[in-house]
Amino acid sequence: MRDLVFPGGTAVLTGAAGGIGAALAHGLARRGADLVLLDRDADGLAATVAAIRAAYPDRRVETHLVDLADAEATDRVAAEIHSAHPRIRLLINNAGVALGGRFDQVTLEEFLWVIEINFRAVVRLTHALLPALKAEPGAHLVNVSSLFGLIAPAGQAAYSASKFAVRGFTEALRHELVDDGIGVTSVHPGGIRTRIAASARVGSGVSREEYEAGRKQFEKLLTIDPATAAEVILRGAQRRRGRVLIGWSAKLPDLLARVAPAGYGKVLALGMRPARPAAAPAGPARPAAPAAEASPVAADAAVPVPSPRAGEEAAAEPGRQA
Repeated sequence: MRDLVFPGGTAVLTGAAGGIGAALAHGLARRGADLVLLDRDADGLAATVAAIRAAYPDRRVETHLVDLADAEATDRVAAEIHSAHPRIRLLINNAGVALGGRFDQVTLEEFLWVIEINFRAVVRLTHALLPALKAEPGAHLVNVSSLFGLIAPAGQAAYSASKFAVRGFTEALRHELVDDGIGVTSVHPGGIRTRIAASARVGSGVSREEYEAGRKQFEKLLTIDPATAAEVILRGAQRRRGRVLIGWSAKLPDLLARVAPAGYGKVLALGMRPARPAAAPAGPARPAAPAAEASPVAADAAVPVPSPRAGEEAAAEPGRQA
């Protein structure tokens, strides 16, 4: 399959108001694509559009305000997009939400809220816009899963369920759409520095103290710039990569899950234990990262893998051009 050609094509992108989504919008505009941007954050979306129009005045930019938790609204917007754009070159399902808490700490309503946005909205938009992708020669589909679509730590039942579902859905489509000439990429970000952890919902059974302690520690692991992540994603799509892992904070756990698919939880738990006091009389050792169930883990976030170089690969990415 030939490389994806961005100039002159229409790209539909969800979650475009900030983080990786805003960076993807800028990267697509820089590559010559016209944009259809979706988000529920009106102010953030307006800021993204204003910056793109200032930098790339020749690009066509269309926006849709929609809460992807609302199935009817999602279906309505998808129909509007298909009607206005019968041919779409690229669809990126990027939007996602997070929920902190073990399965027994969240309500069924909270659990299904994550599933609706992270998975069912991906299915709805892909189903509605697939005819437009098939009508465009050389089209491509990108679905953003997560590190937690590769491993499933304790405390992430809802989030991991949604992201494993995205992964399985995407892999099946990759095989189904080969004869249609449509490329399909599943993206698994590691520790990306976005606000999704800070804006995560907290399970009804999670104490505020537990949440805050986990959030503050966990945000220290988010080291990769969203612009770097966006470049890795777009380069992967251009080259028709079936799967894109971003950062060693995604690659190492993926390897661990392959080597010990039923036992990696014990290794993760070992890496999360507080460090023993140092032998030298220099004071108590710093504690290790908290267990996953104590964190408001987000999309694009890495579990505490015992590697101090989680952002190393990302640091070299900006110098490589797609």
